Amino acid sequence: MNSPSPRPDGVVSLARLLLVLVPAMLLVPVASDMVSLVLPRIAGRFDASTPQVAWVVTGFLLACAIGIPIYGRMADSYSLRRLFVIALAVFGIGNLISALAPNLLLLVAARIASGAGGAAIPVLAIVAATRLLPRGQAAIGVGFIAAAGGLGTALGPAIGGGLGQALGWRALFWLLAVWAVGLIPAVLRVITDTQPADTRRIDLLGGILLGAGAGLLLFGITRAEGTHGFTAPSSWGALLAGAATAALFAWRTRSATDPFVPPSLFTHRGYLAAASVIFLAMMVNLTTLVLVPLLLIDVNGLTLGQGALVMIPGGLALAALAPLAGRIGAKGANEGTVALAGLSIIAASMLFLSTFAVGASAVWAGVAVFALGAGFALVVTLTTSALGHLLPPDQFGAGVGIFQGAQFLGAGTGPALFGVLLSVRQAGDTEPINPLYTGNASAYSDTFLILTLITVPAAVAALRLRNARADHPTRLAAALRTSRWPGSRLPEHAGADSVDR
Repeated sequence: MNSPSPRPDGVVSLARLLLVLVPAMLLVPVASDMVSLVLPRIAGRFDASTPQVAWVVTGFLLACAIGIPIYGRMADSYSLRRLFVIALAVFGIGNLISALAPNLLLLVAARIASGAGGAAIPVLAIVAATRLLPRGQAAIGVGFIAAAGGLGTALGPAIGGGLGQALGWRALFWLLAVWAVGLIPAVLRVITDTQPADTRRIDLLGGILLGAGAGLLLFGITRAEGTHGFTAPSSWGALLAGAATAALFAWRTRSATDPFVPPSLFTHRGYLAAASVIFLAMMVNLTTLVLVPLLLIDVNGLTLGQGALVMIPGGLALAALAPLAGRIGAKGANEGTVALAGLSIIAASMLFLSTFAVGASAVWAGVAVFALGAGFALVVTLTTSALGHLLPPDQFGAGVGIFQGAQFLGAGTGPALFGVLLSVRQAGDTEPINPLYTGNASAYSDTFLILTLITVPAAVAALRLRNARADHPTRLAAALRTSRWPGSRLPEHAGADSVDR
């Protein structure tokens, strides 16, 4: 077996690589968020019900949930450039078919295809930044990638509403198709084709079980967001099936000669801490981005468009501060410490919402969302860049895939769980839990207070991440050399940067 090199053969300049990765990273959040505002028009065009047309969004998200961990593992075994080109081509073709779709069934199928391509982009972008940039610039690259994700989240509704109203909903898919295909020549020119770190055969059954488990869990969560909640058979049935499939994946990981994901990832304290932080932080982040517009519409009487405008500062804060967070990481700051600071800002924004902003001026909600975006910029950038220190090169793709899958599941779980909680509290019409809240929207106050509490276990995980950097590197090195996953063995020349420091 060839020993993986700790750095790629061809190093790309930061500016040159970001000119490709940033517009590529913008694609996925824009594609996910911009369609929601034009669903009524799509429903009217195809004479479809709301649950039917919702599959235009759900199908895309499910494909992403299934594809993200699979692409992460493939990044360890196949050409990064080739995977990037294939992903952009599939994404572009899916959007082209979406723009031309004569019926809803074909539109949903095309959205699933575009999600299958789009799932690769966040994973491959992070892998590319870590493999192709000089060691000191990798964290900066990750910061700009995170900023692109935040900017895409802010731009998605604006593009969907503006372009969809001016040119029609099909114009949105034409834009994405041209955007993706136009990036292919740049990828071929900039992404260097380095030797894969792991040249062994991929465990196909393990990949299928992992993807199916993630897809079933997300499907159950999305079904719970409907009128029946988690009591609907389609919700709890999918969740049980997803849990059973996840158990089968765990069995396959232990029993296969060359498992899809190295078992050492699931016993790696620092890595598990990073994944826990991003799962919980993303749960709080996206739940807030969903509930604040509902608060402004239900309680403040704002229109949908006005409510969406209040959310823009959060996306801009994330886009502006994530590159700065990347520079902090590049200077050698402990990722767990900075993530803990970000979680503190997130907790403060949730407590501010629960105590003061609920039912008050929409300006205060905008301030809270801005603080949320700033805190999340620190968390997502530093936990992601920490993977470059925590994982050996031949496990990096698989590790990023699972990490991004945890982030994706957090985004799906949060709005469903707390949407149900909000409904229960609204039906109960009880006094607010927060003794400092004096307004008349106690259900929203209670929900944001519980979101504040979610940051506590996230902070505990961030402390574990901080302490993991101080662990002696030989502990992980010994575990990897004795792992049952052959590709996890460290090369003799691997230093402390290749293991959990």
